[in-house]
Amino acid sequence: MTSELLDTMPPTDLDAPAPTSTPAPAPAAPAGYTTLERGGAYFRALGSTYQRLADDGTVVVAVRVDASHANIIGVAHGGMLMTLADGAMGINLNLSRAGTAKSQAVVTTTMSSEFLSAAQVGDWLEAHTRIRRNGRRIVFVDCTLKVGEREVLHASGTFLPI
Repeated sequence: MTSELLDTMPPTDLDAPAPTSTPAPAPAAPAGYTTLERGGAYFRALGSTYQRLADDGTVVVAVRVDASHANIIGVAHGGMLMTLADGAMGINLNLSRAGTAKSQAVVTTTMSSEFLSAAQVGDWLEAHTRIRRNGRRIVFVDCTLKVGEREVLHASGTFLPI
């Protein structure tokens, strides 16, 4: 990019001075949620994550979207959404295999996603998962990220037991 082109680009939030006041604290997690104490260092970079047991026995993983999750236009970054979905699928998969003959760890081999709507700063974002096939050699899992009943992202992944 030439400097002339850079000079013609409109200003963004990145060009604004850093705020000098402390932002208001995010609202607390809804009733029924507890702090999630799982996931690796990359997943934990999402910040505070929460969990609750769903009626179907899966764990709903959730996060309050904050400014650190936002992209340049102020909505949740696609990479953050995919990290949440991948982590939720892996957590549920590992929990489903614990204490069984299939209890080895799993790693993601493929993941596809469709971005359906935007998650805004302040939204309570939930990851709902469904294990489609929990095989010995390959596993298939779906995840839908939701704000209330509104779907934000749908992801499907295949996992390899290692």
